[in-house]
Amino acid sequence: MPESPRWLVSKNREVEARDVLKKVYPDGYDVGIIVHEIKETIEIESVAEHAVGWDVILFPSPAFKRMIMVGVGTAIAQQAVGIDAIQYFLVYILNQSGIQSRNAQMWILVVLGLIKLGVIVIAGHLFDRKGRRPLMFVSLLGCAVSLFIVSMSFIGAASSEGTAIFGLALYLAFFSIGMGPGAWLIPSEVFSTMIRAKAMSLATFMNRVTATIMSSTFLSVANAMSWSGFFILMAVVCIIILAWMYAYLPETKGRALEDMSNYFAEITGDRSILEAEETLYRRDDQAEFRAPVEPEVQPARHQPKKSHAPEKPPPEDAHVMGTMA
Repeated sequence: MPESPRWLVSKNREVEARDVLKKVYPDGYDVGIIVHEIKETIEIESVAEHAVGWDVILFPSPAFKRMIMVGVGTAIAQQAVGIDAIQYFLVYILNQSGIQSRNAQMWILVVLGLIKLGVIVIAGHLFDRKGRRPLMFVSLLGCAVSLFIVSMSFIGAASSEGTAIFGLALYLAFFSIGMGPGAWLIPSEVFSTMIRAKAMSLATFMNRVTATIMSSTFLSVANAMSWSGFFILMAVVCIIILAWMYAYLPETKGRALEDMSNYFAEITGDRSILEAEETLYRRDDQAEFRAPVEPEVQPARHQPKKSHAPEKPPPEDAHVMGTMA
């Protein structure tokens, strides 16, 4: 998998960036234009990082509010489906389902890890082909069904070790096909250049806070509700997140950051985001215009040679005339 063109340009490796872009765009397309746009975007982001404060995040306009809700909400949703909590307590879950052998538990963990890894590789190819929304929907629906299957393995006569393993394997596979990589991809694609750095920091922070809450309350809630009840609750959470994403999550495949700003401005009727970006662009242009320019060295012009004839001596009474003056 090659490095992203944006990262290569930021490291002044434009030749490699052009090679990567040529694999994406049709033959004969001038990828130099794309490289130039990427360089301009990186410069503008650098200006925005110092020009925009946290007020835009803490007290956002309607367009920024919708943008932050989608990006940060997606990051939170990744942990709200219980992935970290379930992975941390996989051995405990297997133990409760009736699998007591440490050797069997070890091999089950290895197989589940390989399944998760393999599906992530597949997801990397599907995201650019099928789009973000379809994969996120399939992922959440699959997670809900998988968690329901796991819950069945803890109910009376229907309890089965094989059912628990099958449900957990399906859950990790469906999570990795969408919610795993998508929850980091989507925020990076919806945040405007103006708030990108700060908004991604907020999304990452909320993701880890949610993971901490889910992991620290996992056993307490499971013991209070029963294991089957807990997994049914998590399946319901997946369905709720699916409905929320269906209503609010835009398709970001093949859309530039500027397109996303226009999208959020249109659906909220708030054009302040476009005006703010226009001001930022203007400020960046003015900064470039005011940048000191090294004076050009002019070629030495041919100067006429001065005459070396001796100067005419002053008259003898010059000192008298000067005194009279």
